[in-house]
Amino acid sequence: MRAFNVAKFGGTSVANFEAMSRCSAIIENNPQTKLVVSSACSGVTNLLVELANGVQDAERRLAVVKELADIHNAIIDQLAEPVKVEKEVHAILDSVASAAEAASFQSSKKLTDHLVACGELMSTHILAQLMRERGVDAVRFDIREVLRTDDNYGKAEAQVEEVKRLAQEKLIPLCENQVVVTQGFIGSDEQGNTTTLGRGGSDYSAALIAEAVQASGLEIWTDVPGIYTTDPRIAPKASPIPEITFSEASEMANFGAKILHPSTLVPAIRHGIPVFVGSSKEPEKGGTWIRQQVEESPQFRALALRCNQTMVTLRSDKMFHAYGFLAKVFEVLAKYKISVDLITTSEISVSLTLDKTDTSGGAPELHQAAREELEQLCTVEVEHNLCLVALIGNQMETKGYAKQVFSTLGDFNLRMICYGASDHNLCFLVDAPVAKNVIQTLHQELFEG
Repeated sequence: MRAFNVAKFGGTSVANFEAMSRCSAIIENNPQTKLVVSSACSGVTNLLVELANGVQDAERRLAVVKELADIHNAIIDQLAEPVKVEKEVHAILDSVASAAEAASFQSSKKLTDHLVACGELMSTHILAQLMRERGVDAVRFDIREVLRTDDNYGKAEAQVEEVKRLAQEKLIPLCENQVVVTQGFIGSDEQGNTTTLGRGGSDYSAALIAEAVQASGLEIWTDVPGIYTTDPRIAPKASPIPEITFSEASEMANFGAKILHPSTLVPAIRHGIPVFVGSSKEPEKGGTWIRQQVEESPQFRALALRCNQTMVTLRSDKMFHAYGFLAKVFEVLAKYKISVDLITTSEISVSLTLDKTDTSGGAPELHQAAREELEQLCTVEVEHNLCLVALIGNQMETKGYAKQVFSTLGDFNLRMICYGASDHNLCFLVDAPVAKNVIQTLHQELFEG
């Protein structure tokens, strides 16, 4: 079969009947698009996470389930032939109500994955039917038959080779004759239990699927026309970036740019698949191409912001001219599966930030048991309400750039600075209340001049 295109649509792109209709129009306008990956309708995953966390109040549980039903019924009611889809969606809603009641007694990561996956399962029933009614020969496919993962519920890891094998067997034959509509974000383990790839995992799963089917391109359709020099909602003069390298885009995603999930580009890089990011609301505005090589590589490319950060500072006189202290620290962190993001050290202290991207969301935490073990080695200080600002660019080891950056930030208290591991970024922690002001000030100096 000739290589084809994979298109992924985010939650705002499938939020309602009008949004889904725009998605269908995008697919209709590109005959190469044979595989469509959809998120849950906007707002649905948050409601499902609330239920999964355990809602004891029966009235509140019923209200949330009703809100979920209303979101989907509002779209179904505008279909020409709604009966079959309505039955399928309501069967899933019944499952949601039962699982929510179970979670009110005892929640678990496994039950959470079962619940939050229902958003994608419902949206794809509706999107496939809407496309058929618009004349597209579309079929819905349950991606759990292909996207095999481990059983690390909430943040499952894909079994890449198995995904490729199953895609060749079950998915590619369907794409030869029809447009296939399937789910992002979800998969299944060897026992057939539903898993999720973590919050924002729809982009990542779309890239995994694109890699598995050896796609010629991957389109990520969201609510903004491409990647900007920073979030336009923070800095109104932010400008679009026509093309960007995989390296730069990976840094941006990793450091908080919500346009892409941090893991998205890994499968694309492995297989050399160009990635396009555009707005399903305004496809005529074009977007951003992410490629291995681009024509221009400016020193300053973009600013990214990631809030809800936790900083842990460990202090001990035993670190002074000693060996193995950090090894012991990371042994404890590994034992409790705590992911470290940034790290800086001095002679007697080390500061690090924690990373959390699983399904439950929220600020990353240092588990009490892990803290107690670390306190046997050193004093432990934990700080919340911090934000990470990242300046992304190229050849940032060039003389003089640091003066321009830090002189601009003279009025702000920088809590932690990380630089040197990559010539593509400079990042630092600031207090959350001033984070947006920091972005605005830097953007004005570096990008608006």
